[in-house]
Amino acid sequence: MSWSKKWIAFRTILLKEIRRILRIWPQTLLPPVITMALYFVIFGKMIGGRVGEMGGVPYMQFIVPGLIMMAVITNSYSNVVSSFFSAKFTASIEELLVSPVSKHAILMGYISGGIFRGLIIAVIVSIVALFFTKLGIEHLFVTIFTVLGTSILFSLGGFINAVYARSFDDISIIPSFVLTPLTFLGGVFYSMENLSPFWHNISLLNPIVYMVNSFRYGILGHSDVNVWYSMGAIFIFCVVFYIISYRLLSNGSRIRL
Repeated sequence: MSWSKKWIAFRTILLKEIRRILRIWPQTLLPPVITMALYFVIFGKMIGGRVGEMGGVPYMQFIVPGLIMMAVITNSYSNVVSSFFSAKFTASIEELLVSPVSKHAILMGYISGGIFRGLIIAVIVSIVALFFTKLGIEHLFVTIFTVLGTSILFSLGGFINAVYARSFDDISIIPSFVLTPLTFLGGVFYSMENLSPFWHNISLLNPIVYMVNSFRYGILGHSDVNVWYSMGAIFIFCVVFYIISYRLLSNGSRIRL
């Protein structure tokens, strides 16, 4: 296929994903906003007043970057895993795979849909956060790279989950038993400086710690880990996950239920 035809295929899949997200906005956009607003009220206002400062900033400001990243991770992942598995379940993906459409165009179309949902949720949650505290951007490049890289990474993770899933129950296992625990233990609500040496070292094994802290560094200028190592790791994992996703899509052995 020519590049113009690949672009048309990619744009068609992406527009389908965007229309799906906007059409069912009470399911895709509203719930995370309400959830994040409750976090701001409970942890920021009610508990934050007693905590005081953390990482040299008011507790409300400290948790905002982590909550934004939590929303990005959850929504980027869930959008791709639900959309692609639905295409598998209805067998509509098979028609797309037997067509001359590039596998890269198919993969990037679905991933871009997850990125769109993750980023639009990030913007909405940031706007909601402004009603509770002041926000700024200390390092623009780090902020953009981290939120975009994290959205790409978890969109690819959602795609891999959707390929291996055999039922709708399978697409809820990873978010419930892997993503949620790792996110809550990823430094969203606390600074790693407050942990004992043992739990500090254990936390360093959690990849979400690096994403949350990199984004917090971009917003607040504070991080508990080396930001440049974190950004490098995000980039490498994105490349590895893309290669895995492309091979799974090209192989096609797990596409049929």
